[in-house]
Amino acid sequence: MASNPIPEQQPQTLRPIPSIIFASRWLQLPLYLGLIVAQGVYVYHFLIEVWHLLAHVTEFDENKIMLVVLGLIDVVMISNLLIMVIVGGYETFVSRLGIDNHPDEPEWLDHVNAGVLKVKLSMALIGISSIHLLKTFIDAEQRTTHTIMWQVAIHLAFLLSAVAMAWVDRMVTHPAGAPAKH
Repeated sequence: MASNPIPEQQPQTLRPIPSIIFASRWLQLPLYLGLIVAQGVYVYHFLIEVWHLLAHVTEFDENKIMLVVLGLIDVVMISNLLIMVIVGGYETFVSRLGIDNHPDEPEWLDHVNAGVLKVKLSMALIGISSIHLLKTFIDAEQRTTHTIMWQVAIHLAFLLSAVAMAWVDRMVTHPAGAPAKH
């Protein structure tokens, strides 16, 4: 009794309109390339700020040094946010990067999807907002009470949004009544 070989699956050809719609994802490529340019601008800004810190280190008091360092941390966090959007967005919405098993592949890229990306981005925004809020509290005499209250309100909105997105993502990925995975 001879077994029938399993036929190779041929790639499905799409009708013209679905094919155009599917190919339209490549319109995002210039957006991701633009974000790479923006990251270059942040690197330039970071280097200028480090140079400024080094040039004036003897003139700055502790608070001023702390504000400059917090600004540097802010630039790094924004740069991290850009990397998450560029790499995660491209991988999720445009095409695979093809870096499987590369020693430098980010761990989070293995399980990235739109929900995970949203939660990671919201957490990054909370971190950036926290840095801005800390800078505001350190330099509070330069700010009005109204400005401080708005920054706290915006930060709380980021926090609530992140919790809501994480909760919705969890509900979608772990629906009630579904058996638990161990």
